[in-house]
Amino acid sequence: MSTVGGGSGTRRARQVLVFDADDTLWENNVIFERVIEEFLTWLDHPELGRDGVRALLDEIEAANAVVHGYGSKVFLRSLGECVRRVRRREASEAELTRIAGWARAFEADEVELIPGVAETLAELAGRHRLLMLTKGEAAEQRRKVDASRLARHFRGVHIVPEKNVGTYEDLVRTCALTPSVTWMIGNSPKSDILPAREAGLNAVFIPNDNTWVLEHSVLDPGDEKVLHLETFADLLRHF
Repeated sequence: MSTVGGGSGTRRARQVLVFDADDTLWENNVIFERVIEEFLTWLDHPELGRDGVRALLDEIEAANAVVHGYGSKVFLRSLGECVRRVRRREASEAELTRIAGWARAFEADEVELIPGVAETLAELAGRHRLLMLTKGEAAEQRRKVDASRLARHFRGVHIVPEKNVGTYEDLVRTCALTPSVTWMIGNSPKSDILPAREAGLNAVFIPNDNTWVLEHSVLDPGDEKVLHLETFADLLRHF
């Protein structure tokens, strides 16, 4: 792989950098976690406790993601189902109203960019081809993309319902990518790193302490085509 010298060290020459969005470019799951904390306090189940209810909610979310996809609407649906299963009855009108009220947490017109994102993308866009690949409900993801004001840095923004091996293979075909010079950059081992590697792409893992528990998975420490970085700005030392 060709590299170029620079003041910040040895960097790879012209590459294709594909960026995840939620929890890679901007904070996202932290909003869900704040609502979950309020939900657990509100439900206040004396037998299951917070840990028991959270484990049940994780189970419900995993099942609903397979059937209904991702996003705040599916999340609120999962909260309602959790109430039903914990209370062993249908949720009351008052309970459903309380759950619906949490929708406001996801309707802000702004997103919180992760430190260094705006400056790093502006510099990377001058020497590489940048794409965005984000999963979730299309309108909700588009709203966040627009709110971020980052779209100008990308040659294309792709919103998909799921990220699996087929998703990456489709991206390679659609965008005429060469896998050996293409990198998937994200915080999720499950959605960003492992399926991208299986599709033949390189990957960059940038962990986020607030990554959704259902996105966790084990990475092979011996995989030399996965670059592990501590911060988003560290990309400038490599690309």
